[in-house]
Amino acid sequence: MDKILEGLVSSSHPLPLKRVIVRKVVESAEHWLDEAQCEAMFDLTTRLILEGQDPFQRQVGHQVLEAYARYHRPEFESFFNKTFVLGLLQQGYHSLDRKDVAILDYIHNGLKLIMSCPSVLDLFSLLQVEVLRMVCERPEPQLCARLSDLLTDFVQCIPKGKLSITFCQQLVRTIGHFQCVSTQEKELREYVSQVTKVSNLLQNIWKAEPSTLLPSLQEVFASISSTDTSFEPSVALASLVQHIPLQMITVLIRSLTTDPNVKDASMTQALCRMIDWLSWPLAQHVDTWVIALLKGLAAVQKFTILIDVTLLKIELVFNRLWFPLVRPGALAVLSHMLLSFQHSPEAFHLIVPHIVSLVHSFKSDGLPSSTAFLVQLTELIHCMMYHYSGFPDLYEPILEAIKDFPKPSEEKIKLILNQSAWTSQSNSLASCLSRLSGKSETGKTGLINLGNTCYMNSVIQALFMATDFRRQVLSLNLNGCNSLMKKLQHLFAFLAHTQREAYAPRVFFEASRPPWFTPRSQQDCSEYLRFLLDRLHEEEKILKVQSSHKPSESLGCNETSLQEVASKAAVLVESPCTSDGEKTLIEKMFGGKLRTHIRCLNCRSTSQKVEAFTDLSLAFCPSSSVENLSFQDRASSPSTQDGGLTQASVPGPSEEPGVYNPATAAFVCDSAMNERMLGSPSDEFCCTENACVPSESSTILVNKDVPQKPGGGSTPSVTDLLNYFLAPEILTGDNQYYCENCASLQNAEKTMQITEEPEYLILTLLRFSYDQKYHVRRKILDNVSLPLVLELPVKRTTSFSSLSESWSIDVDFTDISENLAKKLKPSGTEETCCSRLVPYLLSSVVVHSGISSESGHYYSYARNITGTESSYQMCHQSETLALASSQSHFLERNSPSTVIEQDLENKEMSKEWFLFNDSRVTFTSFQSVQKITSRFPKDTAYVLLYKKQNSTNGLSGNSSTSGLWVNGDPPLQKELMDAITKDNKLYLQEQELNARARALQAASASCSFRPNGFDDNDPPGSCGPTGGGGGGGFNTVGRLVF
Repeated sequence: MDKILEGLVSSSHPLPLKRVIVRKVVESAEHWLDEAQCEAMFDLTTRLILEGQDPFQRQVGHQVLEAYARYHRPEFESFFNKTFVLGLLQQGYHSLDRKDVAILDYIHNGLKLIMSCPSVLDLFSLLQVEVLRMVCERPEPQLCARLSDLLTDFVQCIPKGKLSITFCQQLVRTIGHFQCVSTQEKELREYVSQVTKVSNLLQNIWKAEPSTLLPSLQEVFASISSTDTSFEPSVALASLVQHIPLQMITVLIRSLTTDPNVKDASMTQALCRMIDWLSWPLAQHVDTWVIALLKGLAAVQKFTILIDVTLLKIELVFNRLWFPLVRPGALAVLSHMLLSFQHSPEAFHLIVPHIVSLVHSFKSDGLPSSTAFLVQLTELIHCMMYHYSGFPDLYEPILEAIKDFPKPSEEKIKLILNQSAWTSQSNSLASCLSRLSGKSETGKTGLINLGNTCYMNSVIQALFMATDFRRQVLSLNLNGCNSLMKKLQHLFAFLAHTQREAYAPRVFFEASRPPWFTPRSQQDCSEYLRFLLDRLHEEEKILKVQSSHKPSESLGCNETSLQEVASKAAVLVESPCTSDGEKTLIEKMFGGKLRTHIRCLNCRSTSQKVEAFTDLSLAFCPSSSVENLSFQDRASSPSTQDGGLTQASVPGPSEEPGVYNPATAAFVCDSAMNERMLGSPSDEFCCTENACVPSESSTILVNKDVPQKPGGGSTPSVTDLLNYFLAPEILTGDNQYYCENCASLQNAEKTMQITEEPEYLILTLLRFSYDQKYHVRRKILDNVSLPLVLELPVKRTTSFSSLSESWSIDVDFTDISENLAKKLKPSGTEETCCSRLVPYLLSSVVVHSGISSESGHYYSYARNITGTESSYQMCHQSETLALASSQSHFLERNSPSTVIEQDLENKEMSKEWFLFNDSRVTFTSFQSVQKITSRFPKDTAYVLLYKKQNSTNGLSGNSSTSGLWVNGDPPLQKELMDAITKDNKLYLQEQELNARARALQAASASCSFRPNGFDDNDPPGSCGPTGGGGGGGFNTVGRLVF
């Protein structure tokens, strides 16, 4: 029968005839045949299957073999033995190579035919060894896929025990050698199918024998981390990722990132190749593992690897967005890489040239999936342009392309950026590692204390949080300058963009420290603030004069010494700036005008003077201040003949330069703290409110019969102190006024009115008074209520004759009325007064902790308020104006602002307040600000910063819609951006170099900071168990150092 079949398949008969005859041969398999005839038939069919010239011959071989093996099973079992199978696997079949896939197919079918025979067990044992040998020989994808088919159907052939681990490892290496050189879709699909079969085999083995999983994954990492340039592992390894349980992410990433044997070069290679896996179609969870590894490396501060990999692969990841199959994973990885790369715009700018074409392409196809993808992509782009503003030439085409898609809110952008930064990654992978020293959860940057420099740090943070002022400073074009304003701009830029938790302002401190301030000793923050603003103001005036004298030359902005400032300022005082165009930035932001009237009570002549101010110093009323001087009893109080308040020494140098400020000399009692009394100097007085004729100036009469604190015995408020500051004052005794008309010292009445309000109102609470007995400055520890909304009484005067800013005297005044509340005008002028209450919102509070100005600690509370804040509705302002016009009072406790303030306080829970305590920045609330003194008696509000409400300063022509000020802040100069980028890279390198050392020391080292927030025992300003820095007396030097 075998001869007939052999002749038939090689004959030239028609194919249909051959099929009929073959059917007859198959049917004859039921008949009995001897062993020799069966063996001859098995030989023939095997030859047809393995060496058939055409598909017909191979098909005939399969049909006849299956039929005869079924009916003659013992004979086929004898034929298909271990020796025969081993020969096929090791030597091949005649001319057929042993690695030909036909041999594996033949063995696969043979096993099916003898599955019920006892001898199959011997074949299983044989194949367990042979398949391991075959895998070690790195078979091609097609052969490996056929082997996987065989092992999937006959799991008994898979190596067992330790050999199963070896088999899996070798199979992983084999996959790593897979390559597909074809670019045809059909061949690519076939290749993917073959790889999928092999990866499915590994999945089945991992499920059956879990002990093989971890060694297999170690082999995967060994392959992709290889630095051998002669070998590039296949992207096909990506097919294994989807079979790794996601529950193992934490364990595996921790093992990889904390293994000291894994070199940085190997980790870099591994991460790069994992990112390459994003191009593998149908692979799931690749993006999950890539992002997990990126986070793991950030957690152990391997920033060099992250920087190198991001810059190397960011464009490749972006290009994967073009392919629908891998787009979701590519977008996830791209988002994480960009959002975490926050120290430099370099990575984002690598893909910027390709964004517009991608957006236009997806907008044109109109598919719902494309639209959804673009919404996610535009959110990512907005976040990056917000973080790296200052490149309008690059961003304007992008803004135009994505203008039809929704833009995320600024709050959402900040949240996304804060959560994504490398230094914000929570270190859940290695509990032994110390806390990361990246920015706090607030996203704000602290200032390092350089040795008792908390007075500067608290002031700088308050100024930085003055949003409009910060934006104006950052928008100045100061390239090439070395001025103090340039250094302030540099400091603000770093506070806004550095990756450091805290920045060391050494250069700015050395440039801004008053000459009389002893280094490394505690100083007065109010005095420092005044000196700083004066320096900036005078410096700008001098630079303006220089630029006007040398219009064609480049402005030389070398740092001007204090002596030069003082000498040139004298010239400029003769022609003070009045128009907005001539004002300095300090005048525009903090400058106001104060008009002082003095009326002689003898001849009734008046004189007046208008002076500029940058801050107002508010004294406490005598009854409250004298009684509450800390650590001072009645017996040691100064004599009431001095006016009921102790006199403060005047630090002359701080008053020399700058915008002259009669009301802000540090600790000066001149107009703010002198006695305000009628009658005996031993009586006690307080402020009361009386109404007068609307057309005249308002007056607060001092009532000597009501010896109580402001507010009827309750906690005084800033409003009360402002009332006291603006109340009429009687100049008598040692403070008598020299009247030129009378040509002698006379009693006089002095009143002050604010005629021009500043954008930012700085109020200093005069808490320190000079103890003449002990020759020290004592602190007034009275609690003061801080209103969220403050209404500043402003009296604008329109005069038909110019009002000189020098004293003017009217000697012809004839009114001899004894009514001290009546105000008289100078001769030769006609005035119309417009009184109104200007609303201000509390922006920041600088707190002093301690009992003396020579010791203690400063910290500040602050929040962001812009000129367009809408929480205070202007509709209330008309009510306030009408009320002020009809009653002519200064600030009444029951004014409409009380209702408005209560409404604001209710809304305050949704607003963000920050606590700046040197290096530490935390979230807080307005309630904490209000209660700080009641909880910690030595912690008192000292300097307040209020922002004028619903004002537009008009200082900038830029807007967020123009594409120039993307995040509300102006774009940084290239010089500044380069400096920040350089420092951010340096910081990441420092973190990486110190990471392992911190990990070793973490077990024994204590945390340098307490947890966020503070308990009821220690205030936020404390640096030790006693808090406040001065509680135990002045002999403890350590408590004076912060």
